[in-house]
Amino acid sequence: MLLPVPLPLPLPCPISAATIAGLKATVLLLLTLLIKAQVQIKVASAIGLLLLALQTLLFLAAAGTLTLAAAGGVAYGVSRQQSATA
Repeated sequence: MLLPVPLPLPLPCPISAATIAGLKATVLLLLTLLIKAQVQIKVASAIGLLLLALQTLLFLAAAGTLTLAAAGGVAYGVSRQQSATA
């Protein structure tokens, strides 16, 4: 004769619904922070590129101004030398 196999008693679950909800909230918060960090990196990169372009333009303007000043100084010196020899 076969004896009925007793069903095992259900073991208490060590993870409660509150723990699962807390883990879901933590994962959602971490994903939000990751997306925010990626957006901040892209914005900072764009600002960095704009500042680099501005710095380059200012450097070229300053170099052009100094070149014009040097050319003017040379022209003035040549004209003074020619007037002194004449």
